[in-house]
Amino acid sequence: MTIQWFPGHMAKARREVSEKLKFVDIVFELIDARLPLSSRNPMLDQIVQHKPRLILLNKSDLADPIQTNLWVNYFREQGHHVLALTAKDDKSVKQIVPASKKVLADKMARDKERGLKPRAIRAMVLGIPNVGKSTLLNHLAGKKIAGTGNRPGVTKGQQWLRFGSQLELLDTPGILWPKFEDQAVGKKLALTGAIKDDLLHLDDLALYELEVFCRFYPEQLKDRYKLTNDDLFMELPELLMLISEKRGFKDDYERASEMLILELRQGKLGRYTLDRFEELNE
Repeated sequence: MTIQWFPGHMAKARREVSEKLKFVDIVFELIDARLPLSSRNPMLDQIVQHKPRLILLNKSDLADPIQTNLWVNYFREQGHHVLALTAKDDKSVKQIVPASKKVLADKMARDKERGLKPRAIRAMVLGIPNVGKSTLLNHLAGKKIAGTGNRPGVTKGQQWLRFGSQLELLDTPGILWPKFEDQAVGKKLALTGAIKDDLLHLDDLALYELEVFCRFYPEQLKDRYKLTNDDLFMELPELLMLISEKRGFKDDYERASEMLILELRQGKLGRYTLDRFEELNE
């Protein structure tokens, strides 16, 4: 299964981001805690260059907490400032401004020495589609100011948004990159909803989902679909057919595939992480 998706508005957004970067103090790189590496845009280092950055691992409530802790420590060891959060949670979101001040401490000290008046932190939010940017913005504002949806490509333009006296954000559309060098990355992004479903073969995606859960989260899979230990050792297509039968779909594996993917995205299979820290150096 080859997955590629790079709509024209993303190429335009990339150019606009580069042009607007000079107007912000810091970049918020929003990534999916279930995909700490796969949801990072490899073009971002080239785009952002030396601008201060805060990595936000969003959707941490959906991710495997043990894996999230490992990835947070990994990013910190790489010299990054990082914060795990849930965009819908007040306690999580309130950590963003203090964390930003820590990143910008040297700059703020220099501004004070120069006699400049304190002002709101100006930040740019960057991330791939469906990683939760608009949800974060709406929660910061306490009202719907940015379009949201459980599908990629909802935000199409850029807009400045002010949050109290301490923070101003430049929202941007989600930007993917032109080619996935590793097709496993494409599968992971597709499974979590970062790529439009009509570009995918859902049965292949469902088989990949079963492969991951049989290996790393077998108990969650067994509990959800009433499977036995022996069932998990079946060939994946046979396991998909078994689940289809158990759900009353008979031999309609396409319908079963859609159900598997939907229930994963709805959180019905529990918390999971597709980018495994233990596989980092494999």
